[in-house]
Amino acid sequence: MEFRLLKYFLVVAREENITKAANWLHITQPTLSRQLMQLEDELGVKLFKRGKHKIILTDDGMMLKRRAQEILSLVDKTKQDFIHVENDLTGKISIGCGETKNMSFLSKKIKAFHEIYPLVKYEIHSATADNIKDDLEKGILDMGLLTEPVDVGKYAFVRMPEKEQWGVLVRKDDELAQKDFVTPKDLINMPLIIGKREEVRNELANWFGSYYEKVEFIATYNLILNAANMVKNKVGIVLGFNLGNIYEDLCLIPLKPSLETGAVLVWKRNNMLSRTTERFINFVKNTN
Repeated sequence: MEFRLLKYFLVVAREENITKAANWLHITQPTLSRQLMQLEDELGVKLFKRGKHKIILTDDGMMLKRRAQEILSLVDKTKQDFIHVENDLTGKISIGCGETKNMSFLSKKIKAFHEIYPLVKYEIHSATADNIKDDLEKGILDMGLLTEPVDVGKYAFVRMPEKEQWGVLVRKDDELAQKDFVTPKDLINMPLIIGKREEVRNELANWFGSYYEKVEFIATYNLILNAANMVKNKVGIVLGFNLGNIYEDLCLIPLKPSLETGAVLVWKRNNMLSRTTERFINFVKNTN
């Protein structure tokens, strides 16, 4: 399978129209149609449903779209890893980042590193810990900034300096907003929105103790901004980290007993790193 065909396929999937895709690619429409038929014949499946005005992906087409994006991203990353400029460090560093205050620490490291090596570029992917670990396994990401609990057995890592403080995110007009802290008992009969990761739910179950069976979880989330919007619109209250002022009309009340979570910057153990990535990791380890 040629990379060129995968690029053609992704443009058609994006434009949902053969003619528009052909114009974008600067090739003729019959040529592009033949290339797509060749790709379907090679895979033995139908990739598109053709309508009067647009074409849409079949289930097999959706699967190929995901795979093609991963393949071409990895190809591009591989090319970047082998780019060298004499006497200068260059290339691209791909980092998957969860929602954590420690992103500020990492950002400062990136800024300082960029001042020394201005030709290095960065790709920052915001995602959950599970998605970041998947992309690390696929080689799409060089490293990931993960909040605990997380199994770091297969990773080398640097522990981040700041602990994440758990609390409940509520509207400022909520009765809980008047409290200095929130206990498990305070959350009985409250509509709670919690993180989707099983490890996080187990952590919260330990914090709730005997009250865990008495609380109501109405929704889960993976990234905080949409969850905060649900709080703003009175769907429920969120259990999560203190990430600062997400919305002006919301506030985060700390938990009691206090619940804290660490964060780690990880990369695959015994994995061959690019010169640029290895230099950056050493910079993070050895600078204040």
